[in-house]
Amino acid sequence: MSHESAPEHTGQDDMRRDPAPADPPKNLLQQMEDLMAALNADLSQLDAELQAPTDRNPRAS
Repeated sequence: MSHESAPEHTGQDDMRRDPAPADPPKNLLQQMEDLMAALNADLSQLDAELQAPTDRNPRAS
């Protein structure tokens, strides 16, 4: 196998292959805020599910 068959990657080629994002890239702080908002929503939903009365445990009656 020759060296010519495998193109070298400089890092810039990878950036050009990615499709252009619809929105400008977010900075790290904005990404963290988005992740925290999603985590809080998930935890709120889990808390609501755990607080809701259920009939799954017939021994509790």
